[in-house]
Formats: sequence, C-alpha cells, structure tokens
Amino acid sequence: MSFSWCRLRFLVAFVALLASLVRAFGEQPAAAPRRPAPATAAQPVIIDTDIGDDIDDAFALAIALSSPELRIVGITSDWGNTPLRAQLIQKLLYVTGRQDIPVAVGVQTSSAVFSQSRWSRAFRPAHRPLPSAVDFLRQQLDRHPGQITLICIGPFRNIGALIDRYPASFRKAKRVVLMGGSIHYSYSDLGFLPPTGPVPEYNVYMDVPDARKLFSAGVPIEMMGLDATTRLKLDEVKRQLLFTRQTPLTNALTLLYHLWGHTTPTLFDPMAVVEAMHPELCPVQPFHVSIDAKGTTLVTPGAPNVRACLHPKVDGFFRLYMNRVLTQELRPAAQSGVPGKSR
Repeated sequence: MSFSWCRLRFLVAFVALLASLVRAFGEQPAAAPRRPAPATAAQPVIIDTDIGDDIDDAFALAIALSSPELRIVGITSDWGNTPLRAQLIQKLLYVTGRQDIPVAVGVQTSSAVFSQSRWSRAFRPAHRPLPSAVDFLRQQLDRHPGQITLICIGPFRNIGALIDRYPASFRKAKRVVLMGGSIHYSYSDLGFLPPTGPVPEYNVYMDVPDARKLFSAGVPIEMMGLDATTRLKLDEVKRQLLFTRQTPLTNALTLLYHLWGHTTPTLFDPMAVVEAMHPELCPVQPFHVSIDAKGTTLVTPGAPNVRACLHPKVDGFFRLYMNRVLTQELRPAAQSGVPGKSR
C-alpha cells in the first residue's frame, strides 16, 4: 500500500470522527445577530442668547430645537431687558412643544423694550419664577463637569458674572462656542474682495471687560466671528421657503422677522450652533487673541487661547440649516401656559 493511499484513509477516518462528534454534541447554535452600534449620544449644551434685537438669535434657536445632535440643558437670557427676553424664549418653547427646556434670567443691564417682544407680550407661562442665569449655569456645570458646551450668542455679561462668582464652576465647562469677534473680516466683507477688518464686533464691544474675562479664563473657546458669518445671508429665496412652510416654528420665525423690520438677515448666531454639532462646516485654527479698549479682537503673540473659523463652508451650512428647519415637526404640547392673558 502506498504512502499516499495510507494518508487518504487517515483523512477519511478523521472526517468521520469529526462528524460523529457533531452528532454526539449537537450542532452549535448560529451566531447571534450583531446589534447595531448605539447612536451617538446628543451632546448637552446651554445656549446664552440676547434674543429679541437682531433676528439671528431666533434663527439660532430654531436650528438648535430642530437638531437631535444637541440636548438643550437650558437657555439663558442675556443682556438688556433679560426678563423680557426670557419671556420671548418661553413662548418660542411653548409653540414648539419644548417646555421641558429650562429657561433662566440673565443679569439685567437695562429695561429697554425691543421690537420682537410684542410677539410674547401677552404670554404668561404657568410656571414658578425663573432662576437666575448665573446660579443655573453654576448648578448645571457642577452637576455635569466636563460635559456641557456653552453656546454664547450675545454679549458675555452672564459668563463674566459666572467667572467672578464661581470661577471653579465655570472651568467645568467642556468648551465655549461663541459668536463674536473678528480676525480679518469687517461687517461689509462678503468674501469677494480682500477683507478689511478686524473691526469691533457687537457681542465683544458691548461688554469688553467680560469678554476679556472669558478669553483669559482658560476654558477652550471656538470663535465664530465675522470671518465665519458675514457670508451667511438668508436671501429672498430661502426666506420664501421658510416662511411658507406653515409649521409652528416657521410661523414664529416669520412673525419675529417682520417685527425685526429689516430685509435680509445675516445668520451670525446660527453658525455657533452649527459649529457645536458639525465642526467640519467651519474648520478652526488656533490664535492668541487679545481685546483692545474698543472691543477689537486682535491676533497677538502668545499661546493660543481661541480656535477661530476663517473659512466657513457656506453651501454646506445652508444645506444643513434649511433641511433641519424645513423638516422639523415641532408642535405645541398640551396647554400649560395662558397665551392671550393680558397684563
């Protein structure tokens, strides 16, 4: 008998043995189906806003409310008549069914009445008095250290007060994404010609001392300044799409836009919200920025204290923005306020 024939018989016997073992112990169960990877958890944010003056704050809240990537821990009213701004925020949350989001009242700097406040003048939510923004921020940052992104789209009075009173709590913020400042651009620069900035930007020059506190506090800052925002013009075609959508949110935006009383909004503040979700739409680079007495943010020698966006992806921004706000299905929840009740 040849060696090859012996080897063949050995292999046949080995296969037969394996078959008998399978019959003795039963077939192994099929592998369990692989579970899909869990969805990325929504990131917790607190939005600090001076809604009611320029219209871009309302458009910023609109995309924040329409985006599942964000878990809005709270909204704090900022600058000027903060109780009146908080009332406007509360009505916007009411008409969109998001009364689960806490609202806090920021440091009041004036009692001036702004045009958009007429939309919420008669609204009376049936809730206990609102907390102060500084105390609310401290509480949430202490409760969730290293987790909360602060989206700051107004002057920095609340943040400055938080740094003064509770500096250790402020340092527990994961990062600050802000609309403010200017590296190269002025308000009139639209990207077609060489930029003519930097210039003082509203959110910084309205409160230079508190802006300086923020820029030197050591918490990571992502700066969406005029370089990132002046090209974000909500033109007539886009406005027509939004204002004829006929949802509670787009109807609110339509009314607030007309109370604002101007023509073409620049979506300064929505870029800060978009950056918090999709940083690829406005890549950032490090700078050391100091603030002069006029509120101009100047690039100066030193270790980087901000990361600023200079080259926004405008088309990508609007694709995301328009899709989110046009397709959201926010509706009022069961009535828990008393809209229409007079003072």
